[in-house]
Amino acid sequence: MKVLKYIKLFVALFAVIPVLLLTGCETNMVVFEPQGPVARSIMELINWSLMWMLLVVVVVFAMFGFIVWKYRERKENMNYEPPEEHGNTLFEIIWTAIPILIVIALIIPTVKTLYALEEVPEGYENEEPLTVHVTAADWKWIFSYPEQGIETVNYVNIPEDRPVNFKLTSAGTMQSFWVPALAGQKYAMAKMETQLILVAENPGSYVGKNSNFNGRGYTGMEFEVLAQTQQDFNQWIADVKNTAPVLTEEKYEEMLKPTHLGRLTFKNTHLAWVNHADEDAQTYTNPELYRYNGYQGKTFEEEDNYMNENSETESGDHHHEENHDDHGNHGGDDHGQH
Repeated sequence: MKVLKYIKLFVALFAVIPVLLLTGCETNMVVFEPQGPVARSIMELINWSLMWMLLVVVVVFAMFGFIVWKYRERKENMNYEPPEEHGNTLFEIIWTAIPILIVIALIIPTVKTLYALEEVPEGYENEEPLTVHVTAADWKWIFSYPEQGIETVNYVNIPEDRPVNFKLTSAGTMQSFWVPALAGQKYAMAKMETQLILVAENPGSYVGKNSNFNGRGYTGMEFEVLAQTQQDFNQWIADVKNTAPVLTEEKYEEMLKPTHLGRLTFKNTHLAWVNHADEDAQTYTNPELYRYNGYQGKTFEEEDNYMNENSETESGDHHHEENHDDHGNHGGDDHGQH
């Protein structure tokens, strides 16, 4: 009877753990609150997988409890020795076929979803996508708008209800670009280009991050995706053109060093002199700056340089006099819903 008691306790704990996890992480379950068709497709695929996993868990634990109870030791079978078994062909076929069918049920929608995510979402095929080049660097994200001729650091503004084609690359180490509320993650790698297409159905502020571990500074490598109405987006473009400073090649190379930055905005792009997706592009890794444990450089504290025209912006202080453990303010304000 003690064995049965422990089995019941174990099954009860197993049933409670998922509930505790879901309630404890309720405010952070962004993937289950999609704000666009791409994220919704991913959520539906996750839910489909969870359904099958739950079915397997329930059946396995039910069979486990039944078998332990049915074949438990009792007074009337204390000295029972089961005969040698050579297996049951029918049962072996069944328990081999069931996992194969489950894998097929998971593979088909997964493959269909993965291929669909490489195209403009259904219903937006006639919309002209906005192209944004994304360059990852330690530990910041650089967004270039080639058609508008502007560049931002650690934030990207996009119009709502319009496809956005992010062309991803890296100036050095590999990063992972992820906006949980709008799309899945894609890797950004030097000297090659990957593509991620998303649509934000509603105006709002959504958090983006690097989900690939690449050094101590990656935890602060976040950015904001601000979805705006087309009118607000056009106004933002005009404001940047009128107020933002010009990005120089020297300034850009300084930005690529391993530092945390706040928001920066420029009325031109680095694509004029380098595209890190090109096979022959220079790689900016600055290995000598990683020799000091956890070096992160100086944090730029201004909210946005094009809104602070009279302030002098610094992108990093590369003296190695001390190791800073304070992660404090590593970027611009990130407000609104995520």
